[in-house]
Order: sequence, then structure tokens, then C-alpha cells
Amino acid sequence: MNYTDINHSPEYNVTSWVLDFYSISLKRNPAVKMKYGQQEYDFDEGILFFMAPGQVFRVEVTDSLPVRQSGWILLIHPDFLWNTPLANTIRQYDYFDYSVNEALFLSEKEESTLNSIVQLIRQEYHSNIDKFSQSIIISQIETLLQYSERFYHRQFITRKKASHQILDQLEKLLNNYFSSEALLEKGLPTVQYISENLNVSPSYLRGILNVLTGQSTQQHIHNKLIEKAKEKLSTTNLSVSEIAYELGFEHPQSFSKLFKIKTKLSPLEFRQSFN
Repeated sequence: MNYTDINHSPEYNVTSWVLDFYSISLKRNPAVKMKYGQQEYDFDEGILFFMAPGQVFRVEVTDSLPVRQSGWILLIHPDFLWNTPLANTIRQYDYFDYSVNEALFLSEKEESTLNSIVQLIRQEYHSNIDKFSQSIIISQIETLLQYSERFYHRQFITRKKASHQILDQLEKLLNNYFSSEALLEKGLPTVQYISENLNVSPSYLRGILNVLTGQSTQQHIHNKLIEKAKEKLSTTNLSVSEIAYELGFEHPQSFSKLFKIKTKLSPLEFRQSFN
């Protein structure tokens, strides 16, 4: 659907939706604030955003003057994907799970590319349906998703300031966690804990870290753990079991196994080589 064809009723200045569809949407000149779950979406520019079925989306009208909005929204019911490979792979595209300030900002060239694909889908949808219709539309949707994946990776690089701010915040968060009593009380921080404290979704954080560092969130947690373990092994006389306990491990064997995987040395071998 084209946004220019959608009429907004002035009676409903606040609307919440839970759609049964996968939604892919590009919208310009929004006169609304938009929330994805409970968080505001960065929808002040023309952007592309994605939603999976069952997610809460809230719209609040902010401009009383009529604004000519442009763009499109593509709704895909899960049943349409049934018995196709895309039914199993569509949720592997992380951007369907993004939650906070994670929309896709497009260049003019990128927007033109996606618009041309959507136009092909529109043409096929309004053509006479035959046995090829579904497979052709599915292939075009897959192309649209692949391009979107490419553009998100580009965004992680070109919006370096925002991405590196997240990296800085991650480093501070891990430093504070590993320097506090949290390790003893709660054990190792989880990916969910990290993403919630950074105010981004786990999948978006994983995407940023993978593009900028080549490592996952879990690997960053383990790297910080090994860094603290090396510090304790080289500057204290604590036993390996005591260090494992201080680092949140219930079983010293689990700590020793992880340490050897990461360093190719056992904790005792590292201590001896350091000395």
C-alpha cells in the first residue's frame, strides 16, 4: 500500500496495533511519534523499519496540520510463506527483532533500489494469478530482505559515531560489572542483561559488534572475563578455585576449561609462564 492512499481519522490521535503480518515499511514526512513496544522509534527521517507478527506498535499524531506523507508498507501474512524456504529463514533476519532506535536509514540510491523491488511485487500482485505467482513474489521478497541486510551492515559502518558510542558503553558496562560484587552475586552477565542496559536489542548489538569487531556479545563477555582472570592469576596468590569463585563460576573446572580454550594454557600454566 502507498501511504498517500491511507487516510488518518482525526478522532484517533493515538493508536496501538498488533499485526498478524510481517511488516516492511518506508515512510517520509511523518507527522507522528512512533513507539515499538514501549520505546520511541527513530522515525524523524525517511527510513525503513520492520515488524514481525505479534509485536506492539503505537502511533501518536504530533502535527495538527495536514502533511502529505509518502512511502509504502508491505504486509506479508505468514500463511503466504507456508511451505517455502522463506517461512523458515525470515526470522533469521535480525532486524525483525529490533526494538529501540534501530531503523534503517537509506541513501537515495538504496531507497531507489528497494522501491524498484516493491514495484515489481506490486505489479505481480495485481497481475493474473497463476502457478508462478507465489514463487515470483517470494523471490522478490527475499531480494528485498537481502538488500536490507546489506544496507544495515553499511549503516553499522557509516554511522560510526553511534556504533562506537555503543562499544564505549559496552566496555564501561563490563568494567563496572566485573569490578563490582555482581559476579559473586549473579554470576557472569548474560547477553540479555547487556543489551537491556545498553538499551538495544540483542540482535542489533550482535550485528554492530560483528561488523565492527568480528566478535559476538558473548565473546566480548568472555574476553573481559579472561582479562580479569589473567589479572588475578598474575597479581595475587589466590588459588585457581578461589579465582573461579570470584569470577562467578560454581565449578572451577568450567573456569579452567574456558580459560584454556581462550588462551591455549591452563590457569596454572599461565601463572607459571607469567612468573
